[in-house]
Amino acid sequence: MPYHAPDEAALSKSPSPLADSKEIAAATTCSQDRHCAHGLFCDKHFRLCCPLRQEGQYCRCDTHCARGLSCMFGKCHRTVPDGQEGARCRQDKDCGVAACCARHHGELLCKKRLGMDESCFVPQGGLAFSINQVCPCQEGLVCRTGAAGREKAFEYWQDKSDWRCMKPLL
Repeated sequence: MPYHAPDEAALSKSPSPLADSKEIAAATTCSQDRHCAHGLFCDKHFRLCCPLRQEGQYCRCDTHCARGLSCMFGKCHRTVPDGQEGARCRQDKDCGVAACCARHHGELLCKKRLGMDESCFVPQGGLAFSINQVCPCQEGLVCRTGAAGREKAFEYWQDKSDWRCMKPLL
């Protein structure tokens, strides 16, 4: 698939006088963000200064987005405060007490721990596990099937949707 230089939509061109000055600056070649004027970033792929992207516009990294925005899943979004659900994290301790650090579309985010009767089956690996992970059950709950004792003596292929967060069997 061939690459094309950023088009008008990507450069956020508009008929305003401010945009005209940015269009001129956007024609500036660069290799780092510091080579670009205020309000612009260096698109290292095309080596061009481009206007910072606004909320909802496409991006490849945080530096492409305007102040207060982060690049999440390829678009600029409002930055979620640290520790809150949806915030970026590296490990569980970066998140609140009732949350964990897990992948969502490949990005590590704070996600809430699973509550009572929520599906909790986790595949042993593979692409589905690598891209989207689930948190463990909340404190005091365990991930198990609803089958009790002798009701289901043996299942050759257990239905994975049966795994839910429940109180432990005593």
